[in-house]
Amino acid sequence: MTEDSTERAKGVVARILARTGTALESTQGQDHHAQAGELEREARAGTRRIQGLSNDLEEISEVEYRQVRLEKVVLVGLRTTGTEEEAENSLRELAALAQTAGSQVLDGVIQKRSHPDPATYLGSGKARELAELVAADGADTIIVDGDLAPSQRRGLEDVVKIKVVDRTALILDIFAQHAKSREGKAQVELAQLEYLLPRLRGWGDSMSRQAGGRVASGEGIGSRGPGETKIELDRRRIRNRMAKLREQIRRMEPARQAQRANRSRSTIPSVAIAGYTNAGKSTLLNALTGADVLVEDALFATLDPTVRRTQTEDGRAYTLSDTVGFVSRLPTQLVEAFRSTLEEVGEADVILHVVDAAHPDPIGQIQAVHSVLDTIEGARDIPELIVFNKADLASDEQRAFVRSLSDRAVLVSAVTGEGISELQTVIASMLPRPREVVDCVVPYTHGALIHRIHEEGEVLLEEYLGEGERIRARVDGALAAAVRAVALPLQGEAQSAASEGIAEPDVVAPAEDFE
Repeated sequence: MTEDSTERAKGVVARILARTGTALESTQGQDHHAQAGELEREARAGTRRIQGLSNDLEEISEVEYRQVRLEKVVLVGLRTTGTEEEAENSLRELAALAQTAGSQVLDGVIQKRSHPDPATYLGSGKARELAELVAADGADTIIVDGDLAPSQRRGLEDVVKIKVVDRTALILDIFAQHAKSREGKAQVELAQLEYLLPRLRGWGDSMSRQAGGRVASGEGIGSRGPGETKIELDRRRIRNRMAKLREQIRRMEPARQAQRANRSRSTIPSVAIAGYTNAGKSTLLNALTGADVLVEDALFATLDPTVRRTQTEDGRAYTLSDTVGFVSRLPTQLVEAFRSTLEEVGEADVILHVVDAAHPDPIGQIQAVHSVLDTIEGARDIPELIVFNKADLASDEQRAFVRSLSDRAVLVSAVTGEGISELQTVIASMLPRPREVVDCVVPYTHGALIHRIHEEGEVLLEEYLGEGERIRARVDGALAAAVRAVALPLQGEAQSAASEGIAEPDVVAPAEDFE
């Protein structure tokens, strides 16, 4: 390499390893001051990787005291299309993913090729150069910014002599670390097994040993047969385990459906918070509801959906659901495994699409989220409001740019509170309103019914009379029928006022989908 090309390569590496421009940079250090989810954050810290364990090609995943080794990684990217800046942004995101998984990023390499090499992904010359680089840095793992075929992984490992993983394996590892609910753990394990099944490989001759019949039980002569090889036996066990996991997830689904049905029966509108990973969805949920969910400066900090209840300024109740974050090139195994979780988005009345305003590529984030929403039945038909979060970290140029992307988007900071009041007003305008109006006197003996009106309807007027509480409210059809069945008729001036009717309030049109 010439001196100029060497300096240019060093500059690329410096930009990749720098926090500036990564998904983690915009909230660096904020989670250390947050109180929400402190116990869960401490539990996750107990599983961070530690240095000092050599692995070579061994598949070690856990050691004593739940401390997993700190892998020293080198990142590898392949630029086949797009600009150099896009390739660097993608590798920066890979660096953020690696840091979230607990790895130490040592170096980064980008090669420009028309297509990946079918044998080693990189070109043969670049693969040998990579082997020299990892030997000099003392790296023990290579992470490729793409999906590797099993043969490409083996070919590259044969050249570099250390373990090679791809982007999908890295994301699956993060999900495995962060899953905490029984359903979430089952979904992650299923996705991991689906990824592992076609990638099983043997170490030496041990995988070719065969055992048939009842030889494993010591039956001896007359019980032996051709049997299965070790790798065939592993594949069968994996398929059996996958079948059991699918059945477990299927059995858990009725509970989630029952929860959704209860929310539907109560007619309380639901708002789903969706968006790119680390865009600040959980922080925004805390800001809107006063909840105490985990907030962490990490990718995929939230895997299990969290539902919290809040209300508009005029007293209308609604629920907010915090969902799993998306990422560009999200593994298909995860989309399928987490389908029951993603259905929370498809059942919502409004989608809050949260975007990191301080990210170098907000348009790419929006498109990545929309590509996942397209796989959820009915999700793109739901009114969507784009919320540009982290306004306090965005420059004036970034603020102006994101405002130009959509006329109806809202710019907020969930940390400082900037724009939260405006966001609450817009959410209130987008929530579905009950269409039936009741104006009557409810006897005091029916206090539970009055409570339902406050919980599920929109109260416009209250007046306490001798025979009961006069209440004027918008409610759904079922509740209106229940009220009219016990209500007393209005008398005198109240009846005349009610006959004048109620004007419909102004409703702000929901934001259109960003395309």
